Formats: sequence, structure tokens, C-alpha cells
Amino acid sequence: MIRLLVADDHELMRRGICQLLQMRKDWQVCGEAGNGRQAVELAAQLKPDIAILDIGMPDLNGLEATRQIKKVSPQTEVLIFTMHESDQLVHQVLSAGALGYVLKSDAARYLTSAVESLADHKPFFSAKVSGTVLEGFLKARDASPSDRLTPREREIIQLLAEGKSNKEVSGILGISIKTTETHRSSIMKKLDLKSLADLVRYAVRNKIVET
Repeated sequence: MIRLLVADDHELMRRGICQLLQMRKDWQVCGEAGNGRQAVELAAQLKPDIAILDIGMPDLNGLEATRQIKKVSPQTEVLIFTMHESDQLVHQVLSAGALGYVLKSDAARYLTSAVESLADHKPFFSAKVSGTVLEGFLKARDASPSDRLTPREREIIQLLAEGKSNKEVSGILGISIKTTETHRSSIMKKLDLKSLADLVRYAVRNKIVET
């Protein structure tokens, strides 16, 4: 039996969700909440398998409710069920501990599939949300400072992080010491690094060199 907690401040929406979920004989809606604070209290008492939360609830929004539910009932998986689909919001709720995100407009197609996935502790996103997450990831990737480095600069980072001097780097790459120094200055500026120690930490953190 999968035990479910449903939280939405719109009673008609909440009742509709509950009716849809209770069509499954092996699913039980063990609690309903009209705001985020009540959802947290019920999660602490009932320890549901899955909490289905709206984002824009009074008293305590779905984002903060997610954080608190994961504290009071760590085994409860959280499914965000909302009309909002911004990539920033998706990343925020994932960081808060939610495992799924479904738009209300996609309820008929995806809600039951989402519950099944979360019951197995697997993430689930409706199609529109998956596209939003991917777009946000690609934007973040394109904005990454390391992607602005040239192949030669990445070579130089590794050599410097491995302890090579400017002269040794110049010899290995067959370039002048002045050119090496120019590249090094460009690297430090692009990555906002202040010292060689910062550069080494960057190289280790980004798996350019092994510790």
C-alpha cells in the first residue's frame, strides 16, 4: 500500500487529485492539507510514502515545506505538483529535496506515473519540466567559466597544477616564456583566481589533475 499526503490550498484541486489517486486500490490518501505548515505537521505524524505539494500555498510555501518534510520524515518522497515551470524553481525544489515535478496541466498524463516512480525512489519529471531542466542545464553549462578556456589554456592549467614552472611549461609546449605568462594571466582572469594555489585547487576540483 502506497500512502499519500496531498497538500494544495485550492480545495477543488485537492479533492480532484485525491479522487484521481484513489482510483488505485493499492494507494491510500492518508492526509490532506490546505497549507504548507499543515502539510509538514501531517508528514511528521503520518510518515507518508509520498507527499504531493503545490508551490504557492499560504503560511508555508511548497519549497520550504519540502525542506521541512525531508527533515521530519526523511523517508517521504516529495512530488511538486504545480502550474509553474521555471528552471530556477525546478532547481530550487530539487535542492530542497523533492524527487519529482509535475505540472498541473499534465496531471491526467503523468501524475500516476510520477507516483509510481517516486514509490520506487526514482525521480520523475513531466515532459515540459524535463525540457525546462535541460534548458537550464545547458544555459548553466554555456555560462561556465571553464568553457571559455582555450585548449592551450587547459593544457597549461594541468602543467602548472602538476608543479611545472613557466619555463618548463614553455619547453613542453614549444612556446616562449612570454607566451606562457600571457596564457597564465588570461587563465587567472577568466577563472577569477588570485594565486597558483587557487589554480591548483581549481584543477583538483574539476578533475584536471589527480591528488
